[in-house]
Amino acid sequence: MSTPLLQVENLKKYFEVPQGYLHAVDDVSFSLNRSETLGVVGESGCGKSTLGRVVLHLLDSTDGKIVFDGEDITRVRAAKLKELSGRMQIIFQDPYSSLDPRMTVHQLISEAMLIAGKLSRGEIKNRVFELMDIVGLSRRLVNTYPHELDGGRRQRIGIARALSIKPEFIVCDEPVSALDVSIQAQILNLLIDIQAETGIAYIFITHDLSVVKHISNDIIVMYLGQIVEKVASGELFSKPIHPYTVALLNAVPVPVVNYNKERILLKGEISSPVNPKPGCRFAPRCDHAKEQCFTEEPESKEILPGHMVKCHFAEQFV
Repeated sequence: MSTPLLQVENLKKYFEVPQGYLHAVDDVSFSLNRSETLGVVGESGCGKSTLGRVVLHLLDSTDGKIVFDGEDITRVRAAKLKELSGRMQIIFQDPYSSLDPRMTVHQLISEAMLIAGKLSRGEIKNRVFELMDIVGLSRRLVNTYPHELDGGRRQRIGIARALSIKPEFIVCDEPVSALDVSIQAQILNLLIDIQAETGIAYIFITHDLSVVKHISNDIIVMYLGQIVEKVASGELFSKPIHPYTVALLNAVPVPVVNYNKERILLKGEISSPVNPKPGCRFAPRCDHAKEQCFTEEPESKEILPGHMVKCHFAEQFV
């Protein structure tokens, strides 16, 4: 079996706050192979984006281990980070805040290529136009500035920038959330085609379960900084086990007229991620919670082949 491109072991990221430590990412482990996509889903504030940024060293980890292409990159020097940045890229959720308002579309897309220094200016110009065609940006916009464009076009600039130096791995942080549905499909198919041609790997962060189903090989479901379920994409939708995953899937709209389904409404308060108490973090909102759930943290266990669930009573839901 080939070595995974990315291995994350017991990764933690805590932020110090006046009340103690906020556990944004808490003991997360997974692996990612070349030419594959790992989907990351969960509610806002569950740690999805923080996880992606820690993997890329945009944020320092508190504890744990990150291995990229067989090399431990958990703690690396600035020179090594510059090398890694050519192999690992990110598409940000908010493209406007990540784009320099003083730079034109051409300058924004070409910046990474100029820093890399591997192409002539003529080659860079041709590559910029090629990328604009790929992501659906009209060439007439090449000298415009971000404030002159709408959110969808700004997001396309972000995608073109990430693809410009042909990285091996990209964290896609809600890359299509600002786009119309028809354009979403174009961008997703584009990412899939690029992956098939180059072997690039993605971590695809999203709140849209229909999107993550379309693009992912495996999916992890996060809740308050922890992975509560990890499984192959198709099986997650056909056989969800963790009560939180079941509730997430139940909330997906069904495009069928007069179709009525029993809705699962999560009640109770969300546990605080600051100095979290012992026990399952989903217990206060879980209809199946028992006394053990409030006093003892569950372990992640393999309920079915390749299907990991963090729940004391997962076997009962199979």
